[in-house]
Amino acid sequence: MLKGVHLERGHHGQENYMALVIAIDAGTTGVRSMAVGESGDEVAYAYRSFPQHYPGPGLVEHDPNEIWEATVATLDELCTRLRALGDRMMPAIAAIGITNQRETVVAWDRRTSEPLARALVWQDVRTAARCSELEADGHLAEVRRLTGLVLSPYFSGTKIEWLLRHGGLPASGDLAMGTVDSWLIWKLSGGTAFTTDVTNASRTLLYDIAANGWSQPMCELLSVPTAVLAEVRPSAGRFCRTGDTTPLGPGIPVSGVAGDQQAALFGQGCHEVGMAKNTYGTGSFVLMNIGDACPKPIEGILTTVAWDLGEGPTYALEGSIFATGAAVGWLTEILAGAVDPAGAESLARSVPDSAGVVVVPAFAGLGSPWWDPSARGAIMGLTFAAKPAHIARATIESMALQTRDVVQAMSAGAGRDIAELRIDGGAATNDLLCTIQADQLGVPVSRPVVTETTALGAAMLAGLAEGVWTSPDEVASLWRLDQRFEPSVDRAAPDRLHGLWRHALERSLRWSPGEESS
Repeated sequence: MLKGVHLERGHHGQENYMALVIAIDAGTTGVRSMAVGESGDEVAYAYRSFPQHYPGPGLVEHDPNEIWEATVATLDELCTRLRALGDRMMPAIAAIGITNQRETVVAWDRRTSEPLARALVWQDVRTAARCSELEADGHLAEVRRLTGLVLSPYFSGTKIEWLLRHGGLPASGDLAMGTVDSWLIWKLSGGTAFTTDVTNASRTLLYDIAANGWSQPMCELLSVPTAVLAEVRPSAGRFCRTGDTTPLGPGIPVSGVAGDQQAALFGQGCHEVGMAKNTYGTGSFVLMNIGDACPKPIEGILTTVAWDLGEGPTYALEGSIFATGAAVGWLTEILAGAVDPAGAESLARSVPDSAGVVVVPAFAGLGSPWWDPSARGAIMGLTFAAKPAHIARATIESMALQTRDVVQAMSAGAGRDIAELRIDGGAATNDLLCTIQADQLGVPVSRPVVTETTALGAAMLAGLAEGVWTSPDEVASLWRLDQRFEPSVDRAAPDRLHGLWRHALERSLRWSPGEESS
């Protein structure tokens, strides 16, 4: 087993000892475990997908055990790869960092460590009617003031309420309800630590982001007893030590935790006020660092905790887009496997424009700045001249167009324009998307060498806590530019495309969902 026992830097005898930090990135569709060296470079990684469960329209679930099994499998493979480096270095694990899909809710029995229900995923909209009821009863203003969020089925609070009411959970003191980070901490610690960090707590609808604690008014509103919730800690600091439950072995400190988007903001080196990033994953998430003062709510935009390094929270504005990478996945399905996600770019490049076709990927409603769970996806502007290539290009354009809407709303609310957008995530390798994005925003788009900045941010938080890196400035200096995409001087064409997008968008908003979200 690999244990965190060698922390020396440089040479020791004939061997080169190097402190590594392991990042566990538990995303929506799979788990990536990555070893990060002191230079911030990826040393090795492993990935496993896990099943998605769709029991009905608008319902999205995960099996918590399948998430844990994928985690163990990636750590096992990662250990094998690290052992293979033994002829040129002796890797030593200094710490573990965790980053995770946010808002997804797991319920388990603390006595048996077994899940009590399937996890309700952030994409699940079964509580849409409940959110509408709460808003109709006049609770939105208080929710915005206390949590920085909106009344949406996206967030954890109404999911927890639904599980408590309809999930058949035992009314005992052994019940634990938490986000995916809490579940992984529990399993990694061998069932001894029930904790979360402030970034994940700030996404639950149950956390007061100004007072930095679970909100009694919100817990009462949603009938959630605080006894079932995890202890909240800063993002960088000791959460637990590993038990003997993984190939890593016992005794390794788990010292950094952050929700995936906050981890990406940190990993992108956006440590100064006004810096912004966008992560193109299943959805897209634009975050802007706004410093250590909690702002008043901004229409259409969320306020969230970016991180806490132990001296109080740093805040961020966030725009949450529900389907970007997921839209490309949908595209490959409707084209009957004729292209994979990588081939979608080549197909889109085969035409000079989308020929008036617009794709609105509102498969699970629309997030920022609209917050309309009843919106539904649409393809508009079809003519006999429209070909699969035009639909492919319109799908890629939709990723950039949604981002423009979010950035404009964010900049207007904050009274601050962004000077640059740093990007990461799977679709950040799509040069066509990057070019369209720069044109739509009118500012440079910068792609780093390491695009897995979600995992990198979690590793950096853990490494800071354990002394692998000495300061946030040292961490930020590890960010390295791969390519910078400059916007077109001509603004007419991007603005014309955006106008067409907004025209189509209005037609997908406020679609009647019938019975699917009841």
